[in-house]
Formats: sequence, C-alpha cells, structure tokens
Amino acid sequence: MTEEAILQGCLHNEPGAQRELYQKYSSKMLSVCYRFAHNREDAEDMLQEGFIKVFSQIHTFQNKGAFEGWIRRIVVHTCINHLKKNKKFNESVDLIHATSVQIREESVPSIVQAKQVVECIRILPIGYRTVLNLYAIEGYSHKEIADMLDIEESTSRSQYTRAKQMLEDILVRKKIIQRPSDKTGWFKIAAGR
Repeated sequence: MTEEAILQGCLHNEPGAQRELYQKYSSKMLSVCYRFAHNREDAEDMLQEGFIKVFSQIHTFQNKGAFEGWIRRIVVHTCINHLKKNKKFNESVDLIHATSVQIREESVPSIVQAKQVVECIRILPIGYRTVLNLYAIEGYSHKEIADMLDIEESTSRSQYTRAKQMLEDILVRKKIIQRPSDKTGWFKIAAGR
C-alpha cells in the first residue's frame, strides 16, 4: 500500500489502512517515545496515545513536508504532555547541577554503540533528558522548547548545557569515553549546536 493510499484510507477510518500506518511507523516512533520515557511501559503508553492522536488528527495533514515528520511532531508533543500530566518533568527541572565538562570528539571511541549512549541519556533527570532530546535529536530551537514545556528560553539553554555535562560524566563513569585533558576539539551532540 502506498503512503498516499494509507493516508486516504486513514482519512476514511479504514482499519486496514490504520493498521498499515501503525506497522509502517510504530517502531520508529517507539524509539522516539523511549527516549522520553522512564521505562518501556511508559514508552508504549506514549506511543499508543500518539497514534490515537495521529488517527484523530489525520485530516489536518496538509502534504506540506514529510508525513513521517508530521507523525513525529504529534508523537513528541504527546510524550511531553504525558510527562507533564504525570508531573515527571516539573519535579526534576533544575534539581541537579552537573560539573562543567564537555565531550571531546577524540574521547569517544569509534566502537561506542548508539545503544550505550541512549542508555546513558536515559539516566539523565527527565528535565535534562527532555530538553536534550528536543534540541539535539529532534532539532527544536530553545524558544520552541520553552514554549512546549512552559519554561523560560534561558532554562532550556541551561538544561541543555547541564544535560551535556552530566551525560559526559555518565559516559566517563561507565568507561565509555575518557575525560578530556584540554579544551580542544569539543564534541557537540548535534551538528552545529
């Protein structure tokens, strides 16, 4: 079934098209949810809520941009709302002040698996993890993040900085990377950020 056929079927509430859409995008979107969630159950709840919203809002998709991107935005917003609703985000905002360390490109071994880094990101307090995911991985600006999370833009920036610092500490503690000895060649989590 083509993406256009899936979209048309979903617009007419056809279960087969909805199943096809879910099968096509659920694993990618579960990965998105998993980055925000505390555990697999929460991630699956977020995914289910997200797809319910996708199906109920599918008539708002205007073919401006990628369909997958539209789904991703709904899922990300669903994750944030889930965290807010459960008060897991607000409880952890600004609780931990990490040391001032950054990750150097040459300190990251080439054998580091993405899975190891993702697991280390999941250790971060939910506020830090959320801002890191939204900024570095999803590509939102600090202004957009501030609007989504009902925080100040400066809070988003400081949470992001602290998240990077704390992430490096975790990676060093788990012996995934070595602590840098000087201030050259800093590694940035997202290109150009």
